[in-house]
Amino acid sequence: MLLSPSKSVRCDYFSGERRLTLDPDQYGNLDGQLMAVLHALGLLYHAEQMIEKREVDITDKPQGMVLIPSGSFTMGPSNPSAVLDQNPTLKTVSVKAFYMDETEITNGEYRQFVNWVRDSIVRTELAVASYYKIGEEVKEDDPMWEFMPLYNRVGDGEEKTAYQEYLEENGLGILDIENKSTYKLNWDIKIPWERSEYLDANYAAVLEGGIGPDLLEDYEGFFIPADSTPNALRAFKTKRIKYNYREFDSKNNKWSDYEEIEVYPDTTVWYKDFSYSYNEPMHNDYFWHDAYSDYPVVGVSWEQAKAFSNWRTFYKNQHQRKARKNIQLVSDYRLPTETEWEYAARGGLERAEFPWGGPYTYDEKGCFLANFKPERGDYIADQILYTAEAESYWPNDYGLYNMSGNVSEWTDSNFEKGANDFVAGLNPNIEGSEDNKYKVVRGGSWKDVAHFLKVSTRDYEKKDRKRSYIGFRTVQSYLGEDVGFQENPNKIF
Repeated sequence: MLLSPSKSVRCDYFSGERRLTLDPDQYGNLDGQLMAVLHALGLLYHAEQMIEKREVDITDKPQGMVLIPSGSFTMGPSNPSAVLDQNPTLKTVSVKAFYMDETEITNGEYRQFVNWVRDSIVRTELAVASYYKIGEEVKEDDPMWEFMPLYNRVGDGEEKTAYQEYLEENGLGILDIENKSTYKLNWDIKIPWERSEYLDANYAAVLEGGIGPDLLEDYEGFFIPADSTPNALRAFKTKRIKYNYREFDSKNNKWSDYEEIEVYPDTTVWYKDFSYSYNEPMHNDYFWHDAYSDYPVVGVSWEQAKAFSNWRTFYKNQHQRKARKNIQLVSDYRLPTETEWEYAARGGLERAEFPWGGPYTYDEKGCFLANFKPERGDYIADQILYTAEAESYWPNDYGLYNMSGNVSEWTDSNFEKGANDFVAGLNPNIEGSEDNKYKVVRGGSWKDVAHFLKVSTRDYEKKDRKRSYIGFRTVQSYLGEDVGFQENPNKIF
């Protein structure tokens, strides 16, 4: 019989302590008795599938993702309630295989995105400044030479490439920021951030603002002076960290307009979401401090999550080209559809209320199985006050962590009441009309009650809203058919 949750029971919510990593090549040396013992103790992680790995090539599996096999399931609540559920209708749907992040996107992962966007903007402005400062002359001894756009730079004794000659012949030799095909930034040189390391007065003008001795225009600068910040330390202007991108609309066979998205998370959500509450430490440290690197990022809108997905695709493609690993483009990273999210959250368990089955939110020892608010006003009854590390609690049978609780997750689907009544039975999804500003949010969070943790519970939020309890994870479409993987390739036993 299950125990009632009790504060007297010590609950270890981190799963990593029970994972044993073994070399797949060693599995053949394990006899049946030892394998049985490891199974019984729950110490061997993905043993059956790792053994199979020797026979089936799955080396293209994206890092940090698991394969969700294709299949069908009954979408919707096990016990429909027209009062509580936004979509009480049950419907059998089929889903194509896809890859999904094991965990929510973490602060550390999202910081990589923010830093890349920051550096690209600074490098672009330095490229413009160096181009107009140096001009057509070859000045390899100039301090800003290394920031010259690569397509526009020819050193002493070097011949122009065919592409450089082509650009000049077609009037494209001058750096055109709106046409990135005309230049290439130099990412090999490190950006000196400290004032004591500035290259020259012109470099200082770009970073600090103003006009340098050899520059033609007034630069905005990238830093807020120390006397204008709360901690008396100069800070980067986060409003300048904007990601500019566009997407191809395959249905209408055209490119979308460019979207310019401020990518820095809104750290003030820790104030905005909780009036008359002391959350200054979370506002000050949650995103940037290394202690929170493995915690899920919050304070990001649906639009920012989309921008991150676009950048992740671009960054991966650039890396593969540079490393010569694979010249083929990777399948786009994207937000999951609502159907994909629910299918993955169930972990192959049909009609289960929660990712671990159900109907309880605690195990036989009385330990809670997710990070949420179990009791009225008691946020810490599950031992965690705010968010937990992304790889916490036990994953579901597909190997996905925190599909219930911790942070709610954006999906790519528009919110419509009663959507199951009219969506298709094959990979159903409701995509975007501009008139609908609401996106489906799934999974419940650290501040929600148990009802929102159910895999079928639908919630929604405006796509431009940022919350301290909403994060996201990404997916990739599986190319081809997942033959041989229908037996839950990532099953935990």
